[in-house]
Order: sequence, then C-alpha cells, then structure tokens
Amino acid sequence: MTNVIQVTNVSPSTTSEQMRTLFGFLGNIEELKLFPPDESSLPVTSRVCFVKFLEPESVGVSQHLTNTVFVDRALIVVPFAEGPLQPSRD
Repeated sequence: MTNVIQVTNVSPSTTSEQMRTLFGFLGNIEELKLFPPDESSLPVTSRVCFVKFLEPESVGVSQHLTNTVFVDRALIVVPFAEGPLQPSRD
C-alpha cells in the first residue's frame, strides 16, 4: 500500500503551506511537494501536489477530499505509486 497521494486541479494561488495545513489534519506528513513550486514565476492554470504520509491509512482517508472545493477549485485526490515525488514527463 502506498503512503503517497497525488492532488490535481490545485488552484494556482494555493501555497504549499496551505496544502500542508489541509492534509495535516488527516495524518502526519513526511513530505509535500507542490508543482510548480511556490517560488516559481511560471504562469500556470493549475498545480499538482504530492503528499507523502507517515501512515498508509491516511491515503484512504485523504481520498474523501476529492471534489472538496479548496481556494477556488474542486480537488482530485488519488493514491500515487511509491517513488520520487515529482510529476511524470510523458
């Protein structure tokens, strides 16, 4: 079972600290990455966030946040296979 979730449809104005606060209520976070990063000057229409929890049980709980409107977007939360926390380059 994976400890990592991928969160898509994240508002461009959302910060990694806001994501850490939201998902921190669901479990202990080992690592969180937001792409593009907060300091990026790239214009984007949406961001992607990866959250690695200490406990795999937090992944199942966090999926219940799918379709929850956060800032101004409905989040999409799915389990993510183990590996480095970065978006794929298809």
